[in-house]
Amino acid sequence: MTLVFRPAAERFHSQLDWLDSWHSFSFSHHHDPAWMGFGPLRVINDDTIAAGRGFGMHPHRDMEIVTVMVDGQLNHQDSMGHSEVLRAGEVQAMSAGTGVVHSEMNRGAIPCRLLQIWIEPDRAGHPPAYRQEPFVLRPGWTPLLDPDGRDGALAINRPVRLCRARAGAGERLELAIAPDANGWLQMIEGEGTAFGRPLRRGDGLGFAAAPADSFLAGPGGADVLLFELR
Repeated sequence: MTLVFRPAAERFHSQLDWLDSWHSFSFSHHHDPAWMGFGPLRVINDDTIAAGRGFGMHPHRDMEIVTVMVDGQLNHQDSMGHSEVLRAGEVQAMSAGTGVVHSEMNRGAIPCRLLQIWIEPDRAGHPPAYRQEPFVLRPGWTPLLDPDGRDGALAINRPVRLCRARAGAGERLELAIAPDANGWLQMIEGEGTAFGRPLRRGDGLGFAAAPADSFLAGPGGADVLLFELR
């Protein structure tokens, strides 16, 4: 099987006085033709934003933008009229579609950490849309994105599934994805092993659907995302 391994230390890095951002794929002024994405997955940014700082109003279009909050809070405002607070454990799915302008500011008292994910839509020209939900992680995989909205998961304009798990020491999680899809593992925290390869915080690993394998959490456990991509 061909694996696509993206070590955390080899990601692109943007550092400002208020922002520490690690980019799994080409982003902003960081450009490498070898790392333009993985299928429809175009961006995974692991951002830590200082208290009282953030991104002012800026535009997007024709992109599905998913934010997984890890720590702290983020205040969101957009041209659709939403003014929301995104807290740890919540997920935001915004379809930029024909065009949206938004801001992302940390109005909390402590730095916040989030993973912002960009996924190409199935076509251009969708109307802009916004959803936000809290997710309590249960044993095994908890769906965050699902085309059919199963178990309260959010649907975006692409048949992508995204699950999150917080695995205890030595816990094994099956990496079962559809036979016509590819998978991507993204380590939020902790350590583990998949396809015989050790994985640590910030590492990413792309793989094909078959043969099925599993993720084994290390002694300190792991917080991990699993994408099913078409």
